[in-house]
Amino acid sequence: MVREFYIENETGQRFSMMDIEKGCFLSSPTGLGISYDIQYEQIGNNFIPNSKKNTQGQPGGELIFKKYDNYRKFIDFVENAENLKFVYKIPFENGLKEYFRDIDISSIDKTEIGTDAVLRVPAIFNCKTLWYEENTIIYTIEPQTDEIRWDFRWDSKFSDYNNRNLNYINNGHIEAPVLIEIDGNVINPKIELYVEGKLYQTVEITAEIKEYEKLIYDTRENQFCIDRQNTDGSRTSLFSLDNIKFENDNVIRLPCGRSCEIRLTADNEVLNARITIFPRYKAV
Repeated sequence: MVREFYIENETGQRFSMMDIEKGCFLSSPTGLGISYDIQYEQIGNNFIPNSKKNTQGQPGGELIFKKYDNYRKFIDFVENAENLKFVYKIPFENGLKEYFRDIDISSIDKTEIGTDAVLRVPAIFNCKTLWYEENTIIYTIEPQTDEIRWDFRWDSKFSDYNNRNLNYINNGHIEAPVLIEIDGNVINPKIELYVEGKLYQTVEITAEIKEYEKLIYDTRENQFCIDRQNTDGSRTSLFSLDNIKFENDNVIRLPCGRSCEIRLTADNEVLNARITIFPRYKAV
């Protein structure tokens, strides 16, 4: 097994940087590790760090195209996308894992096909996030049988079949944001985070999410929202005094290395929900 690279747009479509016949091949990739900007203060003959922060990641390398048509397809793919992700698949001993970084294109050069019959193009990508995973579970309760069906996509543990609880340990390098989607009909939904068995945070939403509507709760920094998705796909913000308690900490993120439990409840039953956790890594 070898590691794999892709570019992905907002609809989940991918342009392969592993297939020189249909896409291109990323050669000699750089910028996949970690670097810091550290400021020091001199005290006598010693230097004491007083500021340390991550520098912006800039993965890059040489994109090899077999023909000009594929280069044009790559440019069209990039220019037609509203948002881009750099996708990195790593073959660990226990299986293949997939990591993402949100990116902008910094530069893509244009050269000529050389004597080796390929087009070699230097490329640099500016990262807007750390590396992260998208760990998603979906659960559905069939009303006629009262049976819960779980769609496992990652290592997780559920406390039992009667409660809508999810146990998880964030093995990332910083706190992990979450995306929670609850289908209506639900009345006054509540999201609770327990850490090491103790209640840590509560988000209470005073609203009715009707049938065919959806509650969307997203704690990613650049996408934070507490929204109702209406039947026509539009959204209405519920982030107001009428709907939430502002004295609460309404931004749930899972701390690192500790046993966390997410509980979803409402005045009625939560029948359909989807939880995505985004553990984030400084390097993978």
